[in-house]
Amino acid sequence: MMQNDNPFLTRLDWLSLALLAALLLVAFPLGLDTFRLNLVGKYLTYAFVALGLVICWGYGGILSLGQGLFFGLGGYCMAMFLKLEASTVENTKIQSTPGIPDFMDWNQITALPWFWQPFHSLALTLLLVVAVPVAFALLVGAAMFKRRVSGVYFAIITQAIAAIMTILIVGQQGYTGGINGITDLRTLAGWDIRTDGAKLLLYFVNAALLIGCILVAQSVRRSKLGRILVAMRDKEDRVRFSGYAVASFKIFAFCLAAGFSAIGGAMFTLQVGFMSPSFVGITPSIEMVIYAAVGGRTSLFGAVYGTLLVNGAKTAFSESFPELWLFGLGALFIAVVLAFPDGLAGLVRNRLLPWAGRMLARGGKPAPVRPGMVTK
Repeated sequence: MMQNDNPFLTRLDWLSLALLAALLLVAFPLGLDTFRLNLVGKYLTYAFVALGLVICWGYGGILSLGQGLFFGLGGYCMAMFLKLEASTVENTKIQSTPGIPDFMDWNQITALPWFWQPFHSLALTLLLVVAVPVAFALLVGAAMFKRRVSGVYFAIITQAIAAIMTILIVGQQGYTGGINGITDLRTLAGWDIRTDGAKLLLYFVNAALLIGCILVAQSVRRSKLGRILVAMRDKEDRVRFSGYAVASFKIFAFCLAAGFSAIGGAMFTLQVGFMSPSFVGITPSIEMVIYAAVGGRTSLFGAVYGTLLVNGAKTAFSESFPELWLFGLGALFIAVVLAFPDGLAGLVRNRLLPWAGRMLARGGKPAPVRPGMVTK
């Protein structure tokens, strides 16, 4: 019987997945209170973006500095459904126009805009959470990659698009909530999402979706498509001359990363209870790239750990040293990048695993003294 030389999950992958699942589904829920667990859940929503960047940037060589855009689009789609559910005629009877979101009434809008109408349906909302960001990524990717725009030029363009979208959201206050975003989100299909029990359940849903996205990304990574992405990253011209449609592969990787980011944005809205343009612009997009870089831009599991490490350090520094936390966070990032260019995954792969292998081979005993060695 022929053996599979390229299994879906290697032994190390299975171990990594088991450790991550145990950490997210057992250790954190048992060891943290509701507030801290919800905070970890918020961090995990950013991990969806870092996961997409591993496929897009780490394997495809496409550095996007605008992933916050897709995170925000997914979050806004979910927030629009939740806001409509909270804006019933009974809840808004004191408004000039009952039945529409409060910020629309404040801006003298008297009817619900047409593009808000589909978000009355939960099923359609769940579809649009992914479809809208992916469709936008498809348009941007086709416009850029078909013209062979890549490298730093593509990174700058995605950054500019994120900035433009932020300005658009803030400027259209009557339709988007403006600088405050969409707030006062209460229920999901009649279920109160503000209770401790709801936050706990949403945390597990979030963790399960993240593990599911890791498996999807792993299937791409271990497939022929994944090998083509790596070849395209290293020798794009050679792949193109071999007859492959490089632009199409880039578009796929970019759209997949956008879909992951959108799922994270929707879960962020559900767990935190609001969505604002502050998560769409340049600053959050660059921070999300840092998460992938610290974890290891070619490691799916490293992306999750990098996100948890950076955000955990950010919270710890801001609580302990409110005036110096930015310096502490910057020093952490610089130290990791300089000492471990491949991130946390590179540290484990190049240092810890070889060391553990040598220890197991010796049965945990120190290395034998060879003739000619100088001992103290």
